Amino acid sequence: MRWQLPLFVVLVQGPSMVPALRSGDALVVRRGGRRIRPGDIVVASFRSRPDLLVVKRAVREQDGGWWLEGDNEFASDDSRAYGVADTRGRVTYRYWPRPGRLS
Repeated sequence: MRWQLPLFVVLVQGPSMVPALRSGDALVVRRGGRRIRPGDIVVASFRSRPDLLVVKRAVREQDGGWWLEGDNEFASDDSRAYGVADTRGRVTYRYWPRPGRLS
């Protein structure tokens, strides 16, 4: 059995989530907890690109996974390019450089 902590951290790279998140933002992500809802910011991997870990906004449940989109439609590779994704966790908090809770 593989043991995983309920919290992990990720670093945002790139402009796909501007204005909510910026490149260099450090985030706390929660595995489990409440169910993902449309509008949540999540960490996920696309089924067509399982090696690529992304931070995107959950739009809708689709085909047993989630349709994800970046907030910056002009600089985002998201479900429009890669299809459905499987979530790894929900972003709950930005701890650097502007600490604060994310909803």
